[in-house]
Amino acid sequence: MLLWLILLFTALPVLELALLIKIGRAIHLGPTLGLVIATGVIGAALARHQGLRTLRRIQQDLAQGRMPTNELVNGLMILVAGAVLITPGVITDAFGFALLIPPIRNLLRRCVVAYFKKHAVITFESPVSTPPKDDFIDVHTTSVSKEHPPDRKDDPDPKRLQ
Repeated sequence: MLLWLILLFTALPVLELALLIKIGRAIHLGPTLGLVIATGVIGAALARHQGLRTLRRIQQDLAQGRMPTNELVNGLMILVAGAVLITPGVITDAFGFALLIPPIRNLLRRCVVAYFKKHAVITFESPVSTPPKDDFIDVHTTSVSKEHPPDRKDDPDPKRLQ
C-alpha cells in the first residue's frame, strides 16, 4: 500500500508534467492552458450534476426503506472523479472522466465490492449488557421494582430515576 501511495504522489505528478510539456510543445502554451482549465470546469460541472442526481437516488432509497449501498459507492466514485478532474493533468482527467461514465463506474463498483467481500472481516457482537463509557453522555441504569414504579411522585429514593 505504501508503494502505491509513493507512486501516486511522486511518479504520477512527474508523468503529468512531462505529458503537459509534450502537449504544450505540440499545440503551444495558450491552448494547453485552455485545455487544462476547460477539463477542470467541465469535469466539475459534470461531477456536480451526477452527484446531485445520485444524492436524490440515495434519498429515494432511504425514503422507501432500502439501503442505498450502490448509490453510496457511486457517490464516492463521483466525488473522486470531481477531485481528480480539478487537478491539472491529462492522466487524472482521463481517469476522472472515465469515472463519470456510468457503465465504467458500474464495472469498477463491482470490482470494489468483490475486493471488499474478499478482504473485509465482519464480526457480530452480542448486545452490550453494560452501558458504554462515554465522555459526552452520562449513562445510568436504574432498576424498577414493583414497590416503587417510576411514575410515583412520593418515591423515597429520588436518585433512582435520575
